[in-house]
Amino acid sequence: MNPLLQIENLETVLYTGSDPIWAVDGLTLHISKGEIFALLGESGCGKSMTARSIMRLLPDAGEIVAGSIKVNGLDILQLSEADMRNVRGKRISMIFQEPMLSLNPVLTVAEQIGEVLQRHFKLNRKMTQTRILAILNQVGIPDAAHRMHEYPFQFSGGMKQRVMIAMALAGEPELLIADEPTTALDVTIQAQVLDLMRELQQRNKMAILLITHDLGVVAETAQRVAVMYAGEIIETAPCADFFQNPAHPYSQQLFASLPGKQKRDQGLAVIDGSVPLLSQSFTGCRFADRCNRAWDLCHQSVPQWYDVTEHHQVRCHLFQGTPEPDIATPVSEAVRNEETAESISLHAAPINTTELLEVTHLKVHFPIHQGLFKRVTGHVMAVDGVSLTVAPGKTLALVGESGCGKTTVGKSILQLIKPTAGHVRYNGLDLVGLERRRLRQVRADLQIIFQDPYSSLNPKLRIIEIIQEGMDALDISGDNQAYYKKSKLPFPREKEIDTLLLQVGLSAEMKWRYPHEFSGGQRQRIAIARALAVKPKLLICDEPTSALDVSVQAQILNLLQSLQRNLGLAYLFITHNISVVEYLADDVAVMYLGRIVERGQMNEVLGHPKHPYTQALLSAVPQIEQQSRRAVIHLKGELPSPAAPPTGCHFHPRCPYVMPVCRQIYPQSSTISATHAVHCYLYPQEPGSLNHDH
Repeated sequence: MNPLLQIENLETVLYTGSDPIWAVDGLTLHISKGEIFALLGESGCGKSMTARSIMRLLPDAGEIVAGSIKVNGLDILQLSEADMRNVRGKRISMIFQEPMLSLNPVLTVAEQIGEVLQRHFKLNRKMTQTRILAILNQVGIPDAAHRMHEYPFQFSGGMKQRVMIAMALAGEPELLIADEPTTALDVTIQAQVLDLMRELQQRNKMAILLITHDLGVVAETAQRVAVMYAGEIIETAPCADFFQNPAHPYSQQLFASLPGKQKRDQGLAVIDGSVPLLSQSFTGCRFADRCNRAWDLCHQSVPQWYDVTEHHQVRCHLFQGTPEPDIATPVSEAVRNEETAESISLHAAPINTTELLEVTHLKVHFPIHQGLFKRVTGHVMAVDGVSLTVAPGKTLALVGESGCGKTTVGKSILQLIKPTAGHVRYNGLDLVGLERRRLRQVRADLQIIFQDPYSSLNPKLRIIEIIQEGMDALDISGDNQAYYKKSKLPFPREKEIDTLLLQVGLSAEMKWRYPHEFSGGQRQRIAIARALAVKPKLLICDEPTSALDVSVQAQILNLLQSLQRNLGLAYLFITHNISVVEYLADDVAVMYLGRIVERGQMNEVLGHPKHPYTQALLSAVPQIEQQSRRAVIHLKGELPSPAAPPTGCHFHPRCPYVMPVCRQIYPQSSTISATHAVHCYLYPQEPGSLNHDH
């Protein structure tokens, strides 16, 4: 049977500098009708450029210089641009990675879907409106008749992604290309979007090319997998075969980089280095410089394709039949794993029982101003009575969907946002309402690592200036205070900054560079170094690994574990990545709509969740192992607005176990164990207990 999509020896070049970049280099790929095919790999390996080549939507500097792309036998590289417009949206559609950047902000949803319909179908106005309404209902947009006339900014992230899917499906395509369709979404919304794509694929018998770096999403969605590295495919297999027996060393190291509960007593494997520059010419295997099983032949000869099984092929010299030489584990990796194991054993030892941070009844309400005179007409209750504690040298993970108030909690603890009510006690000192001068003295002990390292680093300053700026602002003078105060040198703290950079795994020479000269993982290390420069005792980590590939994420998590061991740091780790929580956290607090609904030790909350929201959150997490997968609990509706939270339990409109009392009064705390508590009427309420979270 002829494949629906047939790509042969595709070469795409970007002319962005003195040397051309071969973003896609000799790629061959076949996708059958009705098949979900996953293209997997790190950022910078050429996945998105492959998708743009198929759509012929390359940047101005891009050009396809060789190969063929056929859809049902039609070579689209031979079509004129006018003919190609009839292919896009009709035969091939694409869901782009960032829906907010892909949707036109000045057109309503109906107008944008209508453009696709007008291009490919001869429909009158009434038929177009009927078709738009049907498509929006098909992708699960609530109250579609009303919302189709709204603008993109009026939709949540998950709803915007559904609108993107609706636009892609409007032309009834044979092939749907989904470029990281769930990267920016919470796990509950991600599960809804993936279920929707599977359902529509089965109903319409269309093929899907799923581009992602999330192994869990691939395991639960795809039928076949191709692994891409440095512009070429290096392994292809049926999904089940790939997850049971990944063949290429790169694929194996990706799996070893994944965090999880079973790896808490060992260091995560790290893929040293980064994806090589695609402007260079390669004489051997492109992964050889980062491979822990490379030998001389790998650097000298380009590997050919070899069969692992009948349908499982790999591009690696290890499978050519020649005995591979004995290769010892690199010393650096052996030492790193040994050190991390020691780190975790020490980290597990109790430091002391005194709470370093104690937050009680914290509220942050933002006023809503309306009218000519900007009168206050209501409040957004972003944080509505949160209580939590963090012990020295321990990690508390704060988890929940986007919009639940996690980041606001972190910023209000640091007094970057002024709390409306409540107390934040650090070592017994209440930071709320503290005099500015006194707060400045304490601030060095409390630092934050922001989610996006690029936007939080000043692009006009070199790294040495960025790190020294914080030290100067908080008067961190090092061991020789008199020297620093009298020094006339432009960078009197240079040696101390060199030590910091080495501590986070960067070379001292990098201090003279600017932020744009670093990769995402390196920028996050710089952000960590800047936070460590003022010698903090508590780090608030706001989604520090959410935008990183699994290999880079492993480096950051190993670093955070090592720093906790060596410096005794405490972490408030804000995230929605449950596998990271399993690996790093001692305690977990689950947040929903400004309140904590469940808290306890990591094994208690993640192993035996009690609150229906926690159960739904964990059930939606994609799992690689078939036996560990739970049935997904589908939540009804969207997260309510914090400006008008539901009465009673905030979760009751979406709860599968809702009772009449849930709609009336917010539940008190129910004690499951000495360390595990939940706010839910499904469990006995403590008579006369105070509600510690509102």
